[in-house]
Amino acid sequence: MEAFEPVNTKVVTIFTCGPSIYQRAHIGNFRTFLFEDVLVRYLKYSGFRVERGMNFTDIEDKAISEARKSGITVKELTDENIDGFLREMHLLRILIPDHLPRASDHVAEAAEMIERLLELGIAYRHGGNIYFDPLKFPGFGKLYGLDMSRWPAKNRRFHQDTYPGAQWNLGDFILWHGYREGDPLSWETRIGRGRPSWNIQDPGMVGRHFQETLSIYCGGIDNLYRHHDYSIAIIESVRPYPMARFWLHGHHLFVGGKKMSKSRGNTLYTDNLLSQGYDDAEIRFFLIDGHYREKLFYTERAMRSAADKLGRFRKRVREISETAGRAEPQVDKRAGRIKETFRDRMDQDLEVRGAFDDISRELEAAGSWDLTPGAAAAVIAALREIDGVLGVIF
Repeated sequence: MEAFEPVNTKVVTIFTCGPSIYQRAHIGNFRTFLFEDVLVRYLKYSGFRVERGMNFTDIEDKAISEARKSGITVKELTDENIDGFLREMHLLRILIPDHLPRASDHVAEAAEMIERLLELGIAYRHGGNIYFDPLKFPGFGKLYGLDMSRWPAKNRRFHQDTYPGAQWNLGDFILWHGYREGDPLSWETRIGRGRPSWNIQDPGMVGRHFQETLSIYCGGIDNLYRHHDYSIAIIESVRPYPMARFWLHGHHLFVGGKKMSKSRGNTLYTDNLLSQGYDDAEIRFFLIDGHYREKLFYTERAMRSAADKLGRFRKRVREISETAGRAEPQVDKRAGRIKETFRDRMDQDLEVRGAFDDISRELEAAGSWDLTPGAAAAVIAALREIDGVLGVIF
């Protein structure tokens, strides 16, 4: 645990890994985006001004493959999935980031970074592609804590944008896919014709929108393998300051004991839960009701339990609201205690479940309170402020 101090005291800068939009985002993906939303909302609740960027990965091997299977262009595929993603962000009450850059709009920035890496001798050309040599970057793997003693001294190259599994590719990773006949995506740049790989895209977008060390960088826990350390190595090779001060990673959602993923075919979407009668707030609550760094397990029973828990809470809030009527809030220690309870828990690395459960107990105790309309109005006002973070009560 560390006390949070932003790099820039005037604004907290955050960049979050957005969706790979070759397919629709499932609720496991949205668990990550929701923990990031709670983070942004809580920073604002705490008095900080926040500037957030989140990227759309609309250039990658998987998007090309999916578009070919569907018989449409990559742009048609990714535009459709971006539109759907934004609709679901609204459904789940996720604040829209200040910057939503697309990789396809930042090819020049990626190419410029690669050109500089070539000049520094950290990147090199091979077989029409361009690769990054991790041995040329001191401290490679520092975020993950990688044991570089196992790294082979001889060049081994990995050509794909992404690889399955939670293990490291011990070798050089691709930065630029050189053009080959029939490639559906390519750009003419100073380093040649081709397209940027997945791992150069985020540094290119970050470099354009944020010209200082980010206060916070977020993503899913799988980004600790073969992604965030790659991003750090790229951007810190060309800029003389750290990429980010704090790194936050959300854990996976599991179904049937296995991580929810498109490749396993065990995905659930917001539509599935809406069709079962759950509303947007109940879906959001299930996905945030737990610590973001811990695994979350989906079962029908767990989903129903979360919805019932939220329902009991909302019922108590309605009762207090009826007591308040149209009264103006009056200074009341119980309202102050609810806010203090919330802050104490949320300051402990966003302990959402603990905060919600503690407030629930406070409200249950309120059954024995002799609440005047003004005191009840003060409690409701405090809960409205808190719901500016949780987004599930009203």
